[in-house]
Amino acid sequence: MEIDKVYEPQRFEPHWAQRWIDSAIFKADPRAPGPVFSIVIPPPNVTGSLHIGHMLEHTIIDVTTRWHRMQGFNTLWLPGTDHAGISTQIMVERKLAEEGLKRRDLGREAFEARVWEWREQYGGRILEQMRRVGSSVDWSRLKFTLDPDLSRAVREAFVRLYEKGLIYRGEYMVNWCPRCNTALSDLEVIHDDQQGNLWHIRYPVKGTDRFLTVATTRPETMLGDSALAINAKDARYLDLHGKTVTVPLVDREVPIVLDEIADPKFGTGVVKVTPAHDPNDFEAGKRHNLPRIKVINEAGRMTAEAGEYAGLDRFEARKLVLAALATADRLEKTEPYAVSLSKCERCKTIVEPLLSTQWFVRMKPLAAPAIKAVEENRIVLHPPNWKKTYFEWMNNIRDWCISRQLWWGHRIPAWHCAHCNHITVGRRDPTKCEECGSSDIHQDEDVLDTWFSSSLWPCSTLGWPDDTEDLGKYYPTTLLVTGFDILFFWVSRMIVMGIEFMGDVPFREVHMHGLVRDADRQKMSKTKGNVIDPLLINEKYGTDAVRLALLMSAASGADIAFGEERMISARSFANKVWNASRLLFLNMERAGVEPQIPAPGKPESLEDRWIFSRLDACAGIVNRAVEQHRYHEVAETLWHFFWGEFCDWYLEIKKLSVSDNSGLDNSWRNLLTAFERSLRLLHPVMPFLTEELWQRLANGDSRHAKSIALAPYPAHGEFADSGADAEMAVLQELITAVRTLRADRRVEKKLVLEGVLYARDLSFTVATTQQAVIESLGNVRLAIHNRQAPKMDGAVRSTPEFDLVLDIPVAAEESGEDLQAQRMRLQKECEQLEKLIDNSNRQLTDENFLAKAPPKIIETIRTKLADYETQLAKSRAALGS
Repeated sequence: MEIDKVYEPQRFEPHWAQRWIDSAIFKADPRAPGPVFSIVIPPPNVTGSLHIGHMLEHTIIDVTTRWHRMQGFNTLWLPGTDHAGISTQIMVERKLAEEGLKRRDLGREAFEARVWEWREQYGGRILEQMRRVGSSVDWSRLKFTLDPDLSRAVREAFVRLYEKGLIYRGEYMVNWCPRCNTALSDLEVIHDDQQGNLWHIRYPVKGTDRFLTVATTRPETMLGDSALAINAKDARYLDLHGKTVTVPLVDREVPIVLDEIADPKFGTGVVKVTPAHDPNDFEAGKRHNLPRIKVINEAGRMTAEAGEYAGLDRFEARKLVLAALATADRLEKTEPYAVSLSKCERCKTIVEPLLSTQWFVRMKPLAAPAIKAVEENRIVLHPPNWKKTYFEWMNNIRDWCISRQLWWGHRIPAWHCAHCNHITVGRRDPTKCEECGSSDIHQDEDVLDTWFSSSLWPCSTLGWPDDTEDLGKYYPTTLLVTGFDILFFWVSRMIVMGIEFMGDVPFREVHMHGLVRDADRQKMSKTKGNVIDPLLINEKYGTDAVRLALLMSAASGADIAFGEERMISARSFANKVWNASRLLFLNMERAGVEPQIPAPGKPESLEDRWIFSRLDACAGIVNRAVEQHRYHEVAETLWHFFWGEFCDWYLEIKKLSVSDNSGLDNSWRNLLTAFERSLRLLHPVMPFLTEELWQRLANGDSRHAKSIALAPYPAHGEFADSGADAEMAVLQELITAVRTLRADRRVEKKLVLEGVLYARDLSFTVATTQQAVIESLGNVRLAIHNRQAPKMDGAVRSTPEFDLVLDIPVAAEESGEDLQAQRMRLQKECEQLEKLIDNSNRQLTDENFLAKAPPKIIETIRTKLADYETQLAKSRAALGS
């Protein structure tokens, strides 16, 4: 079968991506036998496009999903997208702005219709990208968080929590975006370190001639001060406790209170308490029953409570407040100060901490069983160091603000009565107030935080609250793969909701991967211009190469520094696989062997026994690594096996024995078996390349699976052969010794050298049985003796097991400079051996070590010491010293 000379993944990747979808080979069947592996995709925003972080995450999920499917598991990878309330609404509002419209010009119903239109037109982009990169999901189960069935699940969850008193409506401090006009979760807030100022403001203590000085970065909020706080351990101010101060500019008299919020070591040790504009001040205000004076509104402008500054933008008011303080001699000093500005992740507006009436979930009672689940290892976190962070977060958890002031999302199922102010919450839309019977009711304007619906993702996507077949089969899911940065905002909330509504955890394991950063380890952002489009990279290097490069960088718990040099190396590996396959197919044609997956032959030759043993070992390492989520080890092991063992050694030796018109003999059976198993080993990591080559090899034979993705993954334990491993290690060492000597002396590759090999024990056995291989791959002719070597001169390579002497013709001798390099190498070897001998002697004369070490270890050290001493003597002899 003809195979292209050049590896061009762009030619066959789209074909297989579509074929996998059309054939529905990844469709899960809850009635199928076998152990279950189920996983849900972390739902990407419907507004988004695939970025390099998605590419890493989807690669990891796809590797473990394909591996489990090939292991015979009843496998489900469930796809879907998130409605992304704020992001989507911003996108549509920008579109409207191009038409000179605002959402309020349309009204809520018409605006929602426009968002749905936008979603139909643009929302499928990321799904198309997922199809293109070959994610092996069950597309028949595609979900969207605003689908009717998922919306019903969200409403059911809200009502149940409300009925249990776990959802309430109240006044609380929130992150507020004046541009988006909504509360934000902590995850939707980014922090930008900037150089700012610390202003020191003097508050006169009533009835005295003293002042208390407060340092603040937000002087405009002083207009809403309710108290000043001092620490009970701060002797400087204790005599003022119980007195009052006058707030400058507004002449409000407020108390001096004792509170831990004041840190004697920070600033002046005195803190202004503004309960309506700072989360910590809000808590202090509750402790001291202080009034909450709101001086900044939701639009970022000053309220009537700000007096003469009412209506001004908050930052304009700051300038005027500072000028007035200076005029009144209340501004003591201004000093430079580094501040961390909180900004809306989407529009970059500076966030305002505001007191706001919102809907909340009481988290303490829900967090307790979620903590216990991780403590009891019913959920295992990888890497395990995240357990400590998880416990710290969950043990100190605050109530969750779940309302957002948006029009796109799950509208809160609560109706307010205009007659008696009662709130009716129900599974169906009510027509009257359940308290007074009035029909003058209206639904709450807010929608639910997007994280609320996504917290139900593992169960709602499988049919909850109905008792579905999928839910019974695939819940709890087996594994969650996600970034560590959403451990608190998504992972912990899924655990909480899963236990609350299903009575069991939502997943058994969580693998948290690192973030993909640029080559300088900077976080990627559009602002910095360092964002990587994975589809462009895939087009350039091939999807399989990108997957391999990302996995090889994905050490557990570590961030990835993205660099194209990794892609170049990975593409070289893909080329190696392609070229090795092409070599194989060309030789098959010459030998008259039709493409096929034959029954294995009997491994008789050393190379066949060895490669089967290495296949066995590789499968064992890879299988354990996937189970333990060491995906970088998976990639590195496969790379080393295929390139270093299958190509560099096995194929090179096999080329010596295959001949034209030989037909499908035992040797060919073993070669094709080893090749086909190698493709199956590689498949989860490099699905496109392996599918293309495997299909060419299977040649349409209906006895085999319709896709390599459905073929069994190689198992460990069937072909282990320690004897072959040992013999091959000696053979490799002998050939490498010949090649090293040739390279050291810079002998022309085509020149056949004469030489003598003095070998002992296993080295002699291998040398005599594999003499033809050694001579062909080393381009030498050897006389082999089973004895110690005499005094040797010239080109010598020695180990404890053998001594090799090559006769280098005068015309091929290296220059004096090269001889010096050879001497330097031998001197370095002597120095290393001397260190090893010193270390061994130190251990063997250490009485404490000898008393504690097992006899086997001591004997091993003695054996190695003898080998080191033998080798040192030979190296010194070669140096003539």
